[in-house]
Amino acid sequence: MFNPSLYQQRRARLLQQMQRGIAIVPTAPEALRNGDAHYPFRFDSHFHYLTGFDEPESVLVMLAGDKPQSILFCREKDMEREIWDGFRYGPEDACKLFGFDAAFPIAQLDDKLTELMGNQPALFHPLGAHAVWDDRILALRTRVQAKSRSGITAPNEIHDVRMLLDEMRLIKDNSELDIMRRAANISAAAQVRAMRATQPGKMEYEIEAELLHEFRRNGAAGPAYTSIVAGGTNACVLHYTSNNTRLKDGDLLLIDAACELDGYAADITRTFPVNGKFSAAQKDAYEIVLAAQTAAIAAARPGSHWNQPHDDALRVLVQGMLDLKLCSGSIDSVLESGDYKRFYMHRTGHWLGMDVHDVGNYKLKDQWRDLLPGMALTVEPGLYIRPADNVPEALWNIGIRIEDDVVITQQGCEVLTHAVPKTVAEIEALMRPS
Repeated sequence: MFNPSLYQQRRARLLQQMQRGIAIVPTAPEALRNGDAHYPFRFDSHFHYLTGFDEPESVLVMLAGDKPQSILFCREKDMEREIWDGFRYGPEDACKLFGFDAAFPIAQLDDKLTELMGNQPALFHPLGAHAVWDDRILALRTRVQAKSRSGITAPNEIHDVRMLLDEMRLIKDNSELDIMRRAANISAAAQVRAMRATQPGKMEYEIEAELLHEFRRNGAAGPAYTSIVAGGTNACVLHYTSNNTRLKDGDLLLIDAACELDGYAADITRTFPVNGKFSAAQKDAYEIVLAAQTAAIAAARPGSHWNQPHDDALRVLVQGMLDLKLCSGSIDSVLESGDYKRFYMHRTGHWLGMDVHDVGNYKLKDQWRDLLPGMALTVEPGLYIRPADNVPEALWNIGIRIEDDVVITQQGCEVLTHAVPKTVAEIEALMRPS
């Protein structure tokens, strides 16, 4: 059930941090696909975080100071347009149901903003997010400046409102975590369904269809990002999304796929044998990645800095590369030379939330920031071994990534995506014909 007080509290926090001035936060624009067909509309995350309102052509205006206000601009109620495009709240109902102080038709935005912006000392706006909006806001500010002879001043400071909002969104509240747990559970069920459906001869897109079915069957909006279903050598392409190759007996299949639910993303990767049984070389490489992930998850706790899980995972991966004869020397020498980057070229995680790669700085004053309860992140080490003269042939075209979603708690972390098997024994048992 929608809880307007949650969004009112978020707006109040932002107003308090602004101290003074006006904030203008638009939702995302609708995007034309081709002809007169649009892509499915997806709201701007910052806008939705503050409003819970999911209609296009909407703008939030907030006034900080002695008399704080939150004002919504949205589409008018229009029964004829609703026949074609679906339900609209309209300003009056939106104001009541979503807890705004006032609401107006979106057509009145420019005139109202010219009025509201007057005598405000500072302007807060997502600068650079949309060039059209930047131009529009600056043009309105110029209109306010033209009233200077009447004693009305325009904002003389312009701030990126995302600097405040990103920090707010970095720490998830209980409502957000509840949604993220549900998104993780739906995504986990989809990954399990995909494992069970996989067998030699199937097309990658057939397995992708199993994922999409499970997402929508359980009420998710769809995938949180373009699903990666990469068999064999395709798994060595980090952002492979063609998903159009036939799966071969003896290959591994890497699936990086999860859903978006109520505006929040999950992000899961599993790698498993197409025929349900790891070869000796595949198992050796897989166990190294799993050990690296275990080390990283153990480091995801209060008191660790952001990069500690990556550092711990990387040392395990490098030792594994030495064991597999992929690199030579010592762990420290391989780390110093960067030779490991031939087989592991990305970091071990990222923030997670409304955006798959969620907002929030990773460093503060040039130092990795500390992990705090309520922060959500992924843990996703990998190995990607392409054919080369100095690489054992048994390891050629093995691409492995294991990714889970975790939330930092007071004691350590909660693994939201624990329901997807990831040990060799668990995977082989799940895929074994009944």
